[in-house]
Amino acid sequence: MTPRQSAAVYRRRRIVVLGAVIVVLALLIALVWALTARGGSGATPTPAPSSPTSTPTPSAPPAAPDPTADASPDPGATSAPTSTADAGPVPCTAAEVQVTAVTDHDTYSPDENPQLSISLTNKSAKDCTMNVGTTTQVFTITSGSDTWWRSTDCQQTPSDAVQTIKAGATITSSTPVVWDRTRSSVDTCEATDRQRAPGGGAAYRLTVAIGGFQSTNPLQFLLN
Repeated sequence: MTPRQSAAVYRRRRIVVLGAVIVVLALLIALVWALTARGGSGATPTPAPSSPTSTPTPSAPPAAPDPTADASPDPGATSAPTSTADAGPVPCTAAEVQVTAVTDHDTYSPDENPQLSISLTNKSAKDCTMNVGTTTQVFTITSGSDTWWRSTDCQQTPSDAVQTIKAGATITSSTPVVWDRTRSSVDTCEATDRQRAPGGGAAYRLTVAIGGFQSTNPLQFLLN
């Protein structure tokens, strides 16, 4: 019969077994640690290639300002005043021009034909323009209520003549219209036997118009 071992022997055996277990565990831990460290120090993985990118197209340079474009007005800028003189003479008005009938004599002998003219006076303080040609002129001779002669009844080749009348100036037609002392009508322009106006001191009146402006007062003259 095997003799019974003491409790001290059992304790020593347990200590040995426990130490062996601890050693095995230490070895296992060391092995895992080594494997983990080796995996962490491996080659750096190559990143997957990214999709190709296109080369950016350079943007166009900013356009130069258009010199013809309308610029915004400068609030501080002031425009130069436009004077009437800069614009030149304007058309005359009836209120500015005085029209006067003119004859070369007050009384005519039996062998004299009256020569008729128009006088224009610019009463305003500014120059003005007016068509003073024969196309705008009308001479009318009356005796009482009877119209004897009108210059437009048998007028030939009328013409235009625009003229500037200075402020305060008076101009007179350069070529008078001659009345042949006969009665006129559009139907007798070529006639040679038109009725002659009576003389012997008979009174006649001349009125004129030009450009639609009428003379202020009829001018009386006498035929002998």
